Parts: sequence; structure tokens; C-alpha cells
Amino acid sequence: MNKGAGLTIGVIAVAVAAGGGYWLGGRGGASHGDAAPVTSAPAEPAKKEKKLLFYRNPMGLPDTSPVPKKDPMGMDYIAVYEGEDDDEPAAANQIKISTEKVQKLGVRSEAAQLRVLDKVVRASGRIEPDERRLYAISPKFEGYVERLHVNVTGQPVGKGQALFEVYSPELVSAQREYAIAAQGVEALKDAGGPARDGMQQLAESSLLRLKNWDISAEQLKALAKSGESKHTLTFRSPVNGIVTEKKAVQGMRFMPGEALYQVADLSSVWVVADVFEQDIGQVKTGAKAKVRINAYPDKVFEGTITYVYPTLKAETRTVPVRVELPNPGQLLKPAMFAQVELPVGAKGEVVTVPTSAVIDSGTRRIVLVQAKEGRFEPREVKLGQRSDNHVEVLEGVKNGEPVVVAANFLIDAESNLKAAVGGFGHASHGSQPKPESAKPAAVGHQAEGTVEGFDAKAGMLTLNHGPVASLKWPGMTMEFQVATPALLSGLKPGATVAFEFVERKPGEWVVTSIKPMAGKVAANPHAGH
Repeated sequence: MNKGAGLTIGVIAVAVAAGGGYWLGGRGGASHGDAAPVTSAPAEPAKKEKKLLFYRNPMGLPDTSPVPKKDPMGMDYIAVYEGEDDDEPAAANQIKISTEKVQKLGVRSEAAQLRVLDKVVRASGRIEPDERRLYAISPKFEGYVERLHVNVTGQPVGKGQALFEVYSPELVSAQREYAIAAQGVEALKDAGGPARDGMQQLAESSLLRLKNWDISAEQLKALAKSGESKHTLTFRSPVNGIVTEKKAVQGMRFMPGEALYQVADLSSVWVVADVFEQDIGQVKTGAKAKVRINAYPDKVFEGTITYVYPTLKAETRTVPVRVELPNPGQLLKPAMFAQVELPVGAKGEVVTVPTSAVIDSGTRRIVLVQAKEGRFEPREVKLGQRSDNHVEVLEGVKNGEPVVVAANFLIDAESNLKAAVGGFGHASHGSQPKPESAKPAAVGHQAEGTVEGFDAKAGMLTLNHGPVASLKWPGMTMEFQVATPALLSGLKPGATVAFEFVERKPGEWVVTSIKPMAGKVAANPHAGH
């Protein structure tokens, strides 16, 4: 009885365990089914994992490999995956540069912006005396220099200061004539009739003669009062200034109109600046200018542009511009060298790019516009006014477009920008007309020959080729460069090949394609490596 009960209990336990296990297994399966969407979500990115297409040359050459490898310079080939931008062909007139190379070249772009160009035209100039403040002392009669009161050039003089005394027989005679006429008028003042009127006319004509000789009113008054003519006449300075010329020598004879002294008033001077032809259209009269003098590096003098000369110096292609400058203390000396800054009025906000963004070939000006990462479009632009760091773009670039401002010349060298620019308006680009100045694409030439030897490191190949009909060449042995070292792979000296080459630049012939000819010497895949 106990034995049977124990057996029955054991069977029931086994059945319960089995049933429980089945039930738990069912629950586990149900739970797994419910969780299926959750566990499948992480697997979804695995389905979208990019497919490796190939490895491309790190230098941008048309050479690919299905497996990782290095180029002759030891650089790793770059993996290219399906859907990558680098695998997409560049659009017409665009330059394609890998993102890795963009980083290595240090390419930097900046958006074209609207800004006000505040430009300062800089020019060299010289200090000159104000021509309106120059005075020459020239007697209007013949005579002799009797005495010098100022006898050195450069001496400062005041207005009315005696410069020199002269003796002239003609002057003495005129003074006596006036003195006699003046006395006759005085004697006949109570008498009337023609005698008095005649004496009055004689006195007036004598007085006018002396005035025309620049005799001062004080001297004439003293002469009329005393009635005595003086042996000499004193000439005085007409202005405060500096004696810039002195030709008078004591005892010398002078003729009428001969300049014996020149006095310059240097309280205000001119700065005559030579402005280059391309900047003169922006210089306006009335604008303020800053002047710096080498003798006073810590001082800045300010003046006003008063005149733009109507003539151009053909030797220097410059136009003189006059700046009037006050000269307190007479620090500014005539003939001093000056650096002049002439402000240029702005015409409002204009589209500008940094000056480093422009590639100027002399005949055209190009800006590289970044279309997307690794894609650059060369555009010919028309430029306007310039500032120190920016230039106005009249045509070719719009506000906000990113332009390359650093390493654009490296992109030019890397991607043969000249060929891309020369292709503007090419027939393959639609109906756009081809510019007259655009260069045609390099023409390929075909030939057959025998491999004489090659240098994989230098990228040179020596071929003994037959006649080249397109160039009218006879058969000869010559060296070629190869577009990519991969073209040398599999070649062997003595092999007969068919090849195609172009002239990359005058005298530089580059093989772009080479194939062993069927039935000829077998190629060795390890030759040249």
C-alpha cells in the first residue's frame, strides 16, 4: 500500500513536471514571439550597412583596387563605399577632391557677404610750399644793391622787415622831380589859373611814377614833407616767412624785374601725393586726409584734399593730388617725404569675398565656389572696388555662397583647374557657346611600340614606337611619363604594346593607356616592382 502510493505520487510528479515544462516552454515561445519586433530592430542597421565597393588611389589618380594596398609613396588606398558622395561623378564644370585630401590641403571656405567697403588709398607724396604764399622781391627799375640787411638763405623774416637797400640814379631823379612838383603846388596854392593846374598835374604824375616803382606810402609822405630825395631806397618783406632764395649780393647791379629775394610763408603747406591711375576715380575733393612724416613717426597730420590735377604722369601712371595742411611750428619742411592716406567714400553694402579667394591669371579672375563637400565649381567673376581685405563681386557670385579662401591655388594644381575653366561652354555642356579664350582639351595620340625599360618610382617609361600619324612623327625611341604608376604593372622589357598618350604641357608627353598586344611577349605581373 505504501509502495503503491509512493509509485503513484512519483508518476504524478513526473507528469506535473512534464506539463509544467511544456507550459513554460509554450510561454517562453510566446514571449519570444512577442519580443521579436524588439530584437529585430537592432538588426535593421545591419541590413543597411554600406557595401564596400573598392579602394581608390589617395592622390586622386584613376587607379582602384579590390583589396587594401599602398601607393608607391606608401600611402594607404582609401575605401569607397556604396552611396558615398566621393563615388558620385562631379557635375559639369565642377572639380572633385576627396574629403581626405581637402583636409590635407587645408582648404577653408567663407561665405560671400554683403558689407560696406571702407577703403583707404595710400600714396607717397612730398611737402611743397603753398604757391599762393610765395613772394618775390623784384625792383622795377635799374640800380645797384647798396646794402644787405638779410644776407643768408633760410633766415626767418617778419612782415615789414628791411631786406636790402638799393641806389638808382633813375630813382633819385624821380624823387627830385616829385619834390620840386610838390613844392611848386604848395607855392601856387593861393594862385589860380593854368600855372597851378599844370604844376598839380606834374606832381601827380611824379607821384604815380614812384608808386608804380613800389615806393611805400610812408616814404612818399616823408619825401613830400622834407622835399629832399634820398640816396637809397629800402625794400622790405611783404609777409612773415622764410627767405627761400637770395640772389642779391652787395654792390651788384640789377635790371628791372630781376628777382633778388623770394620769401615763403610756410604757415600752411601742400602735400602733393602721387595716386595710382586705378584709384584716382575714387578720390574726391573736400575729403580729409592723414599724412605721416618719417621725421615725426609719432605724429599724424590731418589736411584736406583741395585739388585733383587733370594730368597723368605717363612714366609712373599716377595723378598728383593736392592736400592742404596747416603747419604750426613749421615742423613740415619743403621737399620732405610723406605717406598719405586718402579715404574713399563707400557706396553702400555690396557683395564681397576675401581677396585671397580670387585667382587672377591676368586675363580672367576665377573664384572657387564650394558646391558641396569635396565639390568645387570654378566661376569667372567681375570685380569692383577693393578694400584692404575684401573685394566687391559685381558678377559671378551671390550673397551667401561659400567660396574657397585658403588653398585654392593647391586645388588649382591638384585638379588641373585650367582644363576645367577651359571647358566653359564646351559642346558637351549643351548649347552654351565656347569662350574664345578657352583652351581645347588635350588630344590623344595612338601608337604601337616595344618596351625598352621603365622606372616605376619616377613614373617614366621608355618606348621604341613606330610612326605616329596624328603627329607626323617617324619611328623613334623616347621617354614618356605615365599618368599613374598602375600603368606600369605587368609590363616587361621587350613586350610589344599599343598605347595612347597626350601632351600635358609643351614637351611633356604622358601615357594615359597601354595594353600588351595579343600574341606578343607575355607580361610579368611583378616586373618593375
